[in-house]
Amino acid sequence: MARQGEDRDRDPGPDPNPKADPDPDPDPKTDPNADPERRAAAAKGLGRIGRPEHAGVLVEAAGDPVPAVRAAAALGLGRLGVPEAAGTVLPGLMRDADPWVRRRASVAAIRLGLQGPTVTRAYAVLLGDPDHHLRINALVGLYALGVTGDVPALARLLGDPEGAVWGRARMLLYRFRDDPAVRAEVIRTAREGEGAARAEALEMLPKQCTERLLDSLLTGLRDPSPEVRYAVARRLLGLERLSVRDALVEALRTERDPEVAGTLLSGLGWRGERRVTDPAVRWLTDPGAGRWAATALGHIGTGTAAEHLRKALADETMPGSTRAAAAAAVGKAGRWDTVWLLLPLLDDPEAEVRAGAVDGLGELVHDGLRWWERRPVADALTARLASGRDAIWRTSNALDGLDEALPAVRRLADGAPSGEIRAAALWLLDADDATARQDVRRFERGLDDDDEGVRYQAVQGFTRWVANGASPSLDRAVHDRLTALTTDASPRLRQAATELLQALDTGREPPPGES
Repeated sequence: MARQGEDRDRDPGPDPNPKADPDPDPDPKTDPNADPERRAAAAKGLGRIGRPEHAGVLVEAAGDPVPAVRAAAALGLGRLGVPEAAGTVLPGLMRDADPWVRRRASVAAIRLGLQGPTVTRAYAVLLGDPDHHLRINALVGLYALGVTGDVPALARLLGDPEGAVWGRARMLLYRFRDDPAVRAEVIRTAREGEGAARAEALEMLPKQCTERLLDSLLTGLRDPSPEVRYAVARRLLGLERLSVRDALVEALRTERDPEVAGTLLSGLGWRGERRVTDPAVRWLTDPGAGRWAATALGHIGTGTAAEHLRKALADETMPGSTRAAAAAAVGKAGRWDTVWLLLPLLDDPEAEVRAGAVDGLGELVHDGLRWWERRPVADALTARLASGRDAIWRTSNALDGLDEALPAVRRLADGAPSGEIRAAALWLLDADDATARQDVRRFERGLDDDDEGVRYQAVQGFTRWVANGASPSLDRAVHDRLTALTTDASPRLRQAATELLQALDTGREPPPGES
């Protein structure tokens, strides 16, 4: 490579007064100590401003003894855009001892779209590179080429600690899922792999593979990796065999990982498996699995399970998530004193517990309250809705279907200071209510509300009326307002207004204006 300042176009001839040079300039092509920074800078610059005929200079620089120069040569070749020349040296640089050279070379190969078995093999080697950036580059390059490279190495990357690596590996394996070699390797990894790689392989396989993997799945319940136990439990919970359930119950008794235990508690509890009662009680105090333990006890539904849930509700040392799940489970059970257990929890210091109490009361509303319970629940929940405390829509969902709450709800729709509360109140005005025709005016006023949520719920209120066979009499001003909402900034509001107008105008003229 020519040094800076050298005149290539002019040959000055021999020196007329030759003198001995005690320290001659070293040859930059052979001496690794000869201005490597300048040579690297020259290679980079040549890639930016050079012409295709300069590719040979960069190819020569790719053999420089200094890694920084080789990296710069790879970068320059990628920028220069001459694949034919770059293809002769970049695959070799992708195996360079220096990781920065490998990185520059792999990026250049991707940028130039190099193809062929030599490039594919180079990418395949990089799948096992210690630098995760190079593993990513290899996966990107292989995906662009439409090949898998090294299938076993690709499957091993399912266990890579870097999400950008294992995610791309999974994507590439999924792309070639019908390839017999890929399918066989994924199944082998699901049977015999280690840690996260095995867990990801299990997640990738379709449900119909479960029977084929059954023996390895049962032993996988005792795998040292929690990730494997979690994936195995999820798959086995889809089977209804008694022997499999026995194995899952036994696994729960010895499990120590909260996430795995939560999965087992959720699946077995949902099936009403009474043998999980004792393990569930043991996990109630865990911040991660406690909520699943409480939910499982609720599904089991025995007197013993109910007693443990009630104790959890009263125990303020329990995690908030456990008490919240216990409140929802107690509400779903609907025993005679449930309302009086849950109402005080609406003022609990922990937001999670308050939310669980709302959910539990909502379960009671849905399943049907006793007549003497309806008014206290309606008053408590509408007061909570008016306060705007915690999740407003959670409270409105709990109130849905409770007619005793409608007078208070209508007052909130008319004058609540919060737009979100007004919107939630309008949502609760049910078109099936025999006295709800007065709500048409509330919907009309809501069309002009400053809050987008209120306008949307006003349109939805009209839509419910039309869907239930009602034919509200809308004057021209209301019809025009709905038409204006079809160009609102809110996409959902535009769609809702358009669909309502279509329903109103089907088969008839637009409503006449009022005098």
